[in-house]
Amino acid sequence: MVHTVPKQFVANQLIAPKTVPTKILMVTEEEAPLATGVVGGIPGGIPGFGGVLGGIMGGLPAAAPPSKPVAAPPPPPKPVGPQRIGGNVQASKIISQQKPVYPPLAKMARQQGTVKFEATISKEGTIEDLKTLSGPPLLVPAAIEAVKQWRYQPTLLNGDPVEVLTTIDVNFSLQ
Repeated sequence: MVHTVPKQFVANQLIAPKTVPTKILMVTEEEAPLATGVVGGIPGGIPGFGGVLGGIMGGLPAAAPPSKPVAAPPPPPKPVGPQRIGGNVQASKIISQQKPVYPPLAKMARQQGTVKFEATISKEGTIEDLKTLSGPPLLVPAAIEAVKQWRYQPTLLNGDPVEVLTTIDVNFSLQ
């Protein structure tokens, strides 16, 4: 006699058995081996690695990677035109300073005051461009004649002489 086992699956559908089996066999499987790792590692970690929370998987490299060579920064651009320097800085660089001649008409009028100029000092230290900003009109011509003769030590920027734009004050006072 040929005993056929009824199919439990037909067209991806599960079919209930027609009779209840008298004997049920229990299937047992071997337990999977536990992951091995470093003592104090993370339970269930990657087999063969172990680890600690926040650690680096695979350890640290033997040496730091070589750093890229640092190129020297490019030289600063050369300044174009005169550089503005404060009057107090330039006053300390003066080499020769011709004193103005007090105009006789200003003396008779008891005229006193300060004549302010904006001046360009050349790379050689001479006065190139002189503009009057303010001052008593009787004193301006004498101040111009004196300042045109002034000489300055050349101003260096990054080791190179540059033109300088500065303000100059010429004081006139009667004693």
